Amino acid sequence: MLTDNLKGIQQAIEAVFPNSKQQRCIVHMIRNSVKYVNYKDMKEFCKDLKSVYQSNDAKNAMDNLDIFEDKWGKKYPTSISIWRRNWSEISTMFDYSLEIRTLIYTTNSIENLNSVFRKYTKTKTVFPSDDSLLKILFLASQQIIKNEVIQELEIDLAF
Repeated sequence: MLTDNLKGIQQAIEAVFPNSKQQRCIVHMIRNSVKYVNYKDMKEFCKDLKSVYQSNDAKNAMDNLDIFEDKWGKKYPTSISIWRRNWSEISTMFDYSLEIRTLIYTTNSIENLNSVFRKYTKTKTVFPSDDSLLKILFLASQQIIKNEVIQELEIDLAF
């Protein structure tokens, strides 16, 4: 399960799906980390942090986190502690191939889908039935698929 660390989400998932693995959204982790970083250090900090979450495996990632902490830990202890505290939910992605990791390391695609659903449903205050809501959500998802196919065709035509 991919989450962005909403309060209580981990416990709720464990209650319903006790054997599931949880992965924390890396993009949200980065955003939370850089909140405490001085602007002049931001670029180098992010470059060094990338060596952690783009590692080949969990051991390599942990080694890189140690190196990262040696460099930045004294200056930005809160940023480092965010990664240490959440390591069990961050490192889940290393159980999967690189191709799968690129799909599960962020909730952005889920958030984009939700924003499209909100766009299609916000003009209605009441739906006559559950079926009417499901139909609108289905049509919205079909529109997303259509737009993605068009974008892929445009990219192919550009080359």
